[in-house]
Amino acid sequence: MAIEKIIVLEDDAIVRRNLEQQLRNRRYDVAAVETIAEAQDYLNRDNFDLIFLDVRLPDGNGTDLLKAIQLRPQKPLMIVMSGFGTVESAVDCMKNGAFDYLIKPFSAEQLGVTLKKAEEFTQLVRVNRYLSQDNEDSSCELLGQSPAMENLRQLIRKVAHTQATVLIQGESGTGKELVARALYRASTRASAPFIKVNCAAIPENLIESEFFGHERGAFTGALSKREGRFELAHGGTILLDEISEISPSVQAKLLRVLQERELERVGGNRTLKVDVRVIATTNRRLDESVEKKEFRQDLFFRLNVVPIHIPPLRERLDDVPLLAQEVVRRFSRKHGAQAHGLTPEALRALQAHHWPGNVRELQNVIERAVILCADCALLEPEHLGFAAPAATVSSPQSAVPSQHLIVTNPQPTTPTVDSGLATSNGNGFLTMAEVEKRHILAALSRCQGNRTHAAKMLEISIRTLRNKLHEFDGEMERAEMAE
Repeated sequence: MAIEKIIVLEDDAIVRRNLEQQLRNRRYDVAAVETIAEAQDYLNRDNFDLIFLDVRLPDGNGTDLLKAIQLRPQKPLMIVMSGFGTVESAVDCMKNGAFDYLIKPFSAEQLGVTLKKAEEFTQLVRVNRYLSQDNEDSSCELLGQSPAMENLRQLIRKVAHTQATVLIQGESGTGKELVARALYRASTRASAPFIKVNCAAIPENLIESEFFGHERGAFTGALSKREGRFELAHGGTILLDEISEISPSVQAKLLRVLQERELERVGGNRTLKVDVRVIATTNRRLDESVEKKEFRQDLFFRLNVVPIHIPPLRERLDDVPLLAQEVVRRFSRKHGAQAHGLTPEALRALQAHHWPGNVRELQNVIERAVILCADCALLEPEHLGFAAPAATVSSPQSAVPSQHLIVTNPQPTTPTVDSGLATSNGNGFLTMAEVEKRHILAALSRCQGNRTHAAKMLEISIRTLRNKLHEFDGEMERAEMAE
């Protein structure tokens, strides 16, 4: 519910009681007062979402309070009521911040229309405030012409128009969020909010508040009421990214939301109904997590109504040329570089790679190559950090169709390579594992050891970063044992 607490400021006792009762029948919390002083007292003690404001009051003019409200950090919507309404007074009130203007007496139908407009406006403001903080690039599309991608797009078309809960599983970097956004855009909720929650990036002690919101004073630092992500997604879709990372206690509360579509804020006792479609993603096998008692079986069943598995990039290498060309085009434009294609040798090198990091790794490799080869028209294998495979390779997946090589006004260039990439591994270039390791450690150094900030800079989850650092520690231990 976007609007919960309302003040009715009206000096006529009959009108005040009648409006108060109508609002209470609609399940709003109502404070009914007859003076500006009483209204200000309530506002100083609590946050309100809406005020019905009479113009003529015993201790002043309602427009004075209307102007004063605009200076407050927490501004409730103001609906002015008057029995002596004129066009001039209505215009003046709207200029001073009123949301609507009602002429007394007004019917229950008029009240309902006004409340509906106020609810929709409040929801829109809150969602926009959240979305303005979400700077993640979501412009990429699901590219690929392999049978696996065609099957995936066909499944998305079948599922999108339903209201079913969807569980998207796949390795890190395969594009799980892109699939979730594709489901949302093709759904009947496409004009409603799409709210994302990165479960792995939120501290465990805050995730319940992020999910369900909190009331003022619920805990230290809760200075005002806050709506949770489920409330923000009301009428739309919520994406629970990396759902496997939530604690057992939150799993139990999330199960109730999925079953009953209702919740309570932290520190509150009001039950709120929410209408949301749930899409969840994970790079783990949740069925295995259930067997290990790390994830609730009943929650898994609730999430796994429609399972979608995204194949890793190594299982659809035919899509690499198309993906690579699109990524070159995008990063060349972003960085003002001249690269507009890849040589056949570079494409063969890309298709010969195993891609443990999937599409995200492909993007990182090509972005780095575009930057290092800022004045080159075509990317060569050395710009990618790969050795060119033998040209005699003739398997279907390694063959590079000529239509994938997009070259416009080719110019002869001499490839340049950053000497800082030279190593003693025999081929003159770092292995991808070593490039990844140095990149991660450089990000940690820049963030002064703050793993959360480093993960955000690298566009990976904090759990992925921890796993990588654990791998690096293991490599060091093995090296010491070998010595």
